[in-house]
Amino acid sequence: MHSAETTTQPTVLRMFDDFMVVNKPAGWHTVRHEGSEGNTLEAWLCEHEPRAAALEEAGLCHRLDQWTSGCVAVALTLDAHTRLRQAFSQTGSGVRKVYLALVVAGLDHHGRFRLNFDNRYKRSAKVSVRESGDAWTAGRCAWRVLRRGPNDHDLVQVELIGPGRRHQIRAGLAFFGHPLLGDTLYGGAASQQPGVALHAWQLTIEEALAQAPAPPRFGEIPATESD
Repeated sequence: MHSAETTTQPTVLRMFDDFMVVNKPAGWHTVRHEGSEGNTLEAWLCEHEPRAAALEEAGLCHRLDQWTSGCVAVALTLDAHTRLRQAFSQTGSGVRKVYLALVVAGLDHHGRFRLNFDNRYKRSAKVSVRESGDAWTAGRCAWRVLRRGPNDHDLVQVELIGPGRRHQIRAGLAFFGHPLLGDTLYGGAASQQPGVALHAWQLTIEEALAQAPAPPRFGEIPATESD
């Protein structure tokens, strides 16, 4: 079982007038919740950014899974908190979320999916994936393979289109037979490095781009149209 403690600290990627984008380390929870142990980005913000500390959940506008690293938006005023949380909950709001993932090799060079994601029961560790369902459970992604291999896993760029659903990338790609490295919950191979190989690489808000350096496990990132 992987420890929730890591030595890496969050860093501020970009600072704006009323919000900022922070790089969350893998192994950190985004917010405190019942039964969680280890570091949280919420606690770090309360200690390091007084403007965020005065807001609900220290100004956090969305969440990442514990072992997903990368870009997280943090509001610094109440108006920004309301505005950005609304933007993250809507399609067509101008928010663009691009991830890096290491997935089982053989995925088509590019493609997209629209699937439905449901919690199987209250506090279920996994989500169920279906090809149809209610609009409020639907999630869309588009992907592009950036590098083939090595070691039976390809480096894939994945964009979340619209509001994200819980485990959308992980469960969605596993549904097609291409689980992420380290994601044993969805049938992926165990990894020598802790956690799932998923990184919130680029976040665009109100036409401003923030990019979180990819952890070493992802290797060299080929140049893309977004660079």
